[in-house]
Amino acid sequence: MKPGGAVSNRLLAALPAPDLNLLEPELETIALEQDAVLSRAGDDIEYVVFPHVGAIALMIDMADGHTVATAAVGREGAVGVLSVLGPSPSTTTAIVRAAGTASRIPASRFYGAFSRSPAIRRMVQTHVKAMLVQFQLGLACNALHPVEARMARWLLHLRDCVDHDTLPLTQQSLSQMLGVRRTTVTLVMRNLRTCGAIRADRRGLIEIDRTRLAAAACECHNAMRVEVEEIFATNSTALLPEIKSRDAI
Repeated sequence: MKPGGAVSNRLLAALPAPDLNLLEPELETIALEQDAVLSRAGDDIEYVVFPHVGAIALMIDMADGHTVATAAVGREGAVGVLSVLGPSPSTTTAIVRAAGTASRIPASRFYGAFSRSPAIRRMVQTHVKAMLVQFQLGLACNALHPVEARMARWLLHLRDCVDHDTLPLTQQSLSQMLGVRRTTVTLVMRNLRTCGAIRADRRGLIEIDRTRLAAAACECHNAMRVEVEEIFATNSTALLPEIKSRDAI
């Protein structure tokens, strides 16, 4: 892993140095290539991946060929963490939706560190809680809110992952994430352009106006952000007694 790389992933950055040191010898820095498939549903989980820059969508593949995104993971999370529960196939397909970099560690090595470190176990708990927020609010959002509001929510979420107002997304990738026809995506994008929330060009880039896009989105995006920040804040507070105890030794 490149020097200083760990701190750009929030989960790794939250670890005390001794616990991070359990992972660092096995972490390697990799490129997240646009639209690369990191793992497929049904495959065994081989690696735990911690994004530094970029966004990874977790996709559900239906028997009829349709797909829908259940969550997006950026520098605040990881992919493959549930491998700590034991050898099992992945339930989702992980696809890079915004290129970047990540650190990865073999799942077996991660489990070894997980078994030895209470701090890493708390890190996993933090990640799982944050993902459950996405799953639960995403489920409610898909059931109750119109597709235009849902697309605005996803664009804002991906923008948070990459921390940039230009997103490398095609209409096809948005169609796959939202689980709707491409013609529906075309119509919704036209509406969002009309209100000034986005600008799209032919290179597959979408430039967003964050303020106007937030006005077009449902309340779910802000609710997710608030709940996830509360989860991270609680986890950081829980680590303080352990860090102080180590400092006193």
